[in-house]
Amino acid sequence: MEYGQIERTMYVEATPEVVYEVISSPTHLKEWWPDDVALEPVPGAVGELVWGERGTPDVQIVPITVVDAQPHRLFSFRWTHPAEEPAGVGNSLFVTFELAPSGDGTSVRMTETGFREMGWEIAALEKEYSEHIKGWDWFLPRLVQCAERLVARR
Repeated sequence: MEYGQIERTMYVEATPEVVYEVISSPTHLKEWWPDDVALEPVPGAVGELVWGERGTPDVQIVPITVVDAQPHRLFSFRWTHPAEEPAGVGNSLFVTFELAPSGDGTSVRMTETGFREMGWEIAALEKEYSEHIKGWDWFLPRLVQCAERLVARR
């Protein structure tokens, strides 16, 4: 196995405007991905993703840095870097959501890269890569559902 990149494509029955809102707005991110988000969806913004309840032993707080934010087209970020370090190649993973109109909806291409650049031993690399595949396979269908619910509410 290569362990270099995770790529998923999906079709969402919602406009690129709605899908962009769902992948970049903290309010909507919380509906499909982490339990809490502190983030401004603008390039250079640094924030955090929170799984679990703050103040509990099982909480997982993950740093996130927005790299690019082109409304209705592209949203990318780096994450998993040490909180005390700026995100960059070698200390974080890079996620990109590319949006394109498709019929009455949106084609979404998600890629995550940077696994090999993290310098992990092969066992750690395999474990992290596998966990991210399982995570995206769980969360991305929730993203689609969130966008489609948002359309239905409007």
